[in-house]
Amino acid sequence: MRAELKSVDSPDVDFETYWPEDETCFSFPIELRIGPEGSNASDIFQMTVCTPAWLSKQNAGMTAVLGENLLIVFGYNWEMIHSYLENRINRIMAGDWPALALKLSRFARWEFENYRE
Repeated sequence: MRAELKSVDSPDVDFETYWPEDETCFSFPIELRIGPEGSNASDIFQMTVCTPAWLSKQNAGMTAVLGENLLIVFGYNWEMIHSYLENRINRIMAGDWPALALKLSRFARWEFENYRE
């Protein structure tokens, strides 16, 4: 089974019109809908797109920072960012959806990450 990126959205950014004031220092959250290739089903995975300059500015004076659920980019080009995500996600394979979702959750927060029945 292969993962397929179905869509990318952001509660803060309209990708049709957004352009950061500083192309080298910005951050915004994204929600990725990912599911099995060829299926209409998908789960939500979340991460933050940011630049090294934004990380540095937000964490000034810190010794270290853990980079959980971050996509670190070096400038703003939404088409290239989307293409990177699509290529990275669509290469991931596993035997079933739970195993596939676990692999995806290594770099993006899965909506069911700590779910227990």
